[in-house]
Amino acid sequence: MGETITPEDVLDAYCHGLFPMAENADDPDIFWVSPEMRGIIPLEGFHASRSLLKLAKKQPFKVTVNKAFDAVIDGCAATGKGRHVTWINQQIRDLYTALHRMGYAHSVECWGQDGVLAGGLYGIAINGAFFGESMFSTATNASKIALVHLVERLKKQGFVLLDCQFVNSHLLQFGCVEISRDDYRSRLSEALLLEGVSFAASSAMYSSIAASVAERVSSSDAASAGLDSVSDAALGSRQSSTVTS
Repeated sequence: MGETITPEDVLDAYCHGLFPMAENADDPDIFWVSPEMRGIIPLEGFHASRSLLKLAKKQPFKVTVNKAFDAVIDGCAATGKGRHVTWINQQIRDLYTALHRMGYAHSVECWGQDGVLAGGLYGIAINGAFFGESMFSTATNASKIALVHLVERLKKQGFVLLDCQFVNSHLLQFGCVEISRDDYRSRLSEALLLEGVSFAASSAMYSSIAASVAERVSSSDAASAGLDSVSDAALGSRQSSTVTS
């Protein structure tokens, strides 16, 4: 067994450019990762296809925030088609659940018309930085809609950094780019200086985000494209940690 890691240790690690992972769900230990090349989604450079924005405008899912954090982690940790292993072990579950209670870990949920959780994502917010951890979906495009709402929320709240940890083919479609460790640490330092930024928002936030999505549909000159069935890669996870959306 490794040393005891506290939620405060995790927050300190994020502030220094590291994040925790486990080899698999059955491994009791975690290790710290600081990639030489880091994946981020520039918030002003976020790209969603016109077809996805039009779908979001129709509101096919009820989108909520921090209403089912435990269920979102369960979904992200589940194995199934396209996802044979998971890096989310019990220690990571316990740490992030504690961070959620402390007000640092947040989830975005998408609920189907039947009231069943269809997808979502979770991550850590510290000042002006949001560290995306993982995402999942059991219904087509659910996690993509969650990501659209996350980005709009971060922009409205004044965040300046969306950390995706690693670049993969799924995240590239949303404008994810790879930057050096030094560049990342520089951007992280600037984001952490924004102490007045908060992930929390008023009850009017959802309506405001929906309006922003509608505006993007109206102003977008992106070419219309069909919604492909692609793998929902975990934000900041290995390529193997994917499910079919």
